[in-house]
Amino acid sequence: MFTGIVSGQGYIHKIKNNVDYASITIKAPAGFSKNLKRGASVAVNGVCLTAKKGATDLLEFDVITETLEKTNFKLLSKGNKVNLERSMKANTEIGGHLVSGHIHGVGVIKSINDRGQTKDLRIQPPASLMEYLFYKGYVGLNGCSLTIGKVFKSSFNIHLIPETIKVTNFQKMKKGDLINIEIDQTTINTVETIKKIMLERKV
Repeated sequence: MFTGIVSGQGYIHKIKNNVDYASITIKAPAGFSKNLKRGASVAVNGVCLTAKKGATDLLEFDVITETLEKTNFKLLSKGNKVNLERSMKANTEIGGHLVSGHIHGVGVIKSINDRGQTKDLRIQPPASLMEYLFYKGYVGLNGCSLTIGKVFKSSFNIHLIPETIKVTNFQKMKKGDLINIEIDQTTINTVETIKKIMLERKV
């Protein structure tokens, strides 16, 4: 599990495409890998991956085809920056919301309003996810826990503060970019429970 509080950015050092998976090497920021053990979980752009080596700033991961196809990993190339977060511990302060690292879909950035120190993003998610997006609710975007702004028929707004822009790869994002989306599991459970109750009342 993760908290959705990105601790730094790494960059893609190397990508090796194999028959049915890809091996990705990421250069992590100094200190990120301290006490990291082989087999530990790391969130990369919000995707939970398993470290092949421990205590090294060159993080190595194997990524299966399904993950490549269902996330923005399919567009990653050498030099791209990615958001990184270590898995949470029992005594971790949860500053965001609980994030599993399992991506529900990929959204498209439809517009960016750059105010200088802050940014407003309009994001269009897959249509199937819209029913789980509510004003002031939580959403994970590229592994970053964010509060949802205004919700429209087929898109929603996100308002980024200076610290979020500084620490994450939102700094370099542009219109048309793809972004990994993880819906808050509590929201999913609530919506699905209500749908089930309403369906049973109609029977």
